[in-house]
Parts: sequence; C-alpha cells; structure tokens
Amino acid sequence: MPGLLLYVMVDDAAATVEVVKAHGGEIVQPLGADAPEITARFRDPAGNVIGLYQEPSAG
Repeated sequence: MPGLLLYVMVDDAAATVEVVKAHGGEIVQPLGADAPEITARFRDPAGNVIGLYQEPSAG
C-alpha cells in the first residue's frame, strides 16, 4: 500500500498502460478497477507506484 499516490492525467489510459509495460513498468492495478473512474496503477523499475487517470469523455 503506497503512502502517497500520485496520479498523472493522460489522454488515453489504455495506450499509456501499453507504453508503461513496454518500458519496464509493472501494472499493479489494471484499468477498470476503480470504475466508473478511468484509472490504472503501475510500479516503475525503481519500485515507485504511480497512478494514471483519464478524464471521462463529456457525453
């Protein structure tokens, strides 16, 4: 359980997850776990856990 969890807002969370994995990140909470929010969490190669957030479309 992280002490402080920073979320980064991205345009496309699914595409960003793929980039994270391609660069050595480990997905620790997949997309959909916080539904209806669009979030995911990953662990970077140094062990830090970072969240991704995509703003829902207005419509």
